[in-house]
Amino acid sequence: MKTLVIGIGGVTNGGKTTLARRLKKQLPNCTIISQDDFFKSQSEVAVDEHGFLQYDVLDALYMEEMVASIHSWMANPKGCALTSLNNMHDMQQETDDCWVLIVEGFLLYNYRPLGDVWNKKYFLTIPYEECKKRRSSRIYNPPDPPGYFDGHVWPMYLKNKREMEENEMDIVYLDGTKLQQDLCSRICNDIAQELKKTTVMGPVSHKAETQEGPT
Repeated sequence: MKTLVIGIGGVTNGGKTTLARRLKKQLPNCTIISQDDFFKSQSEVAVDEHGFLQYDVLDALYMEEMVASIHSWMANPKGCALTSLNNMHDMQQETDDCWVLIVEGFLLYNYRPLGDVWNKKYFLTIPYEECKKRRSSRIYNPPDPPGYFDGHVWPMYLKNKREMEENEMDIVYLDGTKLQQDLCSRICNDIAQELKKTTVMGPVSHKAETQEGPT
């Protein structure tokens, strides 16, 4: 059995969740874990000197629980996967014995305990103006207060992105303004290539699981 853990990271409103859901329809044996499901309650989130809730930081998330969920899937993907018999995809022969976990979120690559789980890492970007427009069209709970995007969301995105780029390698950047079907096709093709490599080299392994010595 082969397992693949795919990260879909990126800017707020960059299309991460939509892309993950589209991929799930294309891939067999596929499960999604969303970082947004691990936000702490509002009462547990810090507030800065401007009164802005600090949601765009790791401390606003139950990251240990998220890591546990990922490791639980890795230990037993068949038990965790919610597959659909109606899924139609182009990689049936290559992926019959492959199980895919898609993890989507805005701070995937800034948390060191997750550094060794990824088989592929993607990061969606969109320009400032497009991001602000998309953000303003969505309703959040709690709602964004006036000035929140420019005073917190965008500055924290730039800060987190810089820190990510200082510590992570092999991230594939995707243009979030492109058609979702094109982005999905790109990732599906990459996954097909990963599976072809495992046919030659053996099952996919994760660094966190190989502790016997240097390779």
